[in-house]
Amino acid sequence: MADPGVDVLIVDDQAPFRSVARTLVSLLPGWRVVGEAESGEEALAQADAAHPGVVLMDINLPGINGIEATRRILARAPDTTVVLLSTYAAEDLPPDARTCGARAYVRKDDLTPRLLRELR
Repeated sequence: MADPGVDVLIVDDQAPFRSVARTLVSLLPGWRVVGEAESGEEALAQADAAHPGVVLMDINLPGINGIEATRRILARAPDTTVVLLSTYAAEDLPPDARTCGARAYVRKDDLTPRLLRELR
């Protein structure tokens, strides 16, 4: 049976970072970007429409923040792997970032194809 691949939703309010993340995902065989969102509300709509296996979620978003969007996505699709992203060090994260159900927290500067593969 063929590998079904990994569908990825990228959620970040900064277009340059979404572009970088898209490039990183494209380096992984079988991985593909199925949607991009700039806000928590867009993330929820995209996740409902595309059913991604992985969501790369910025914490600081306009509207619903990434932490609340993560909770809502996982309530609807608990098998989704959500990776929280931020420029902050882990010790500077809001406490609810640790309890929202995300698989991991990754500093944006540390995001690599290898790390994505390991988190999946």
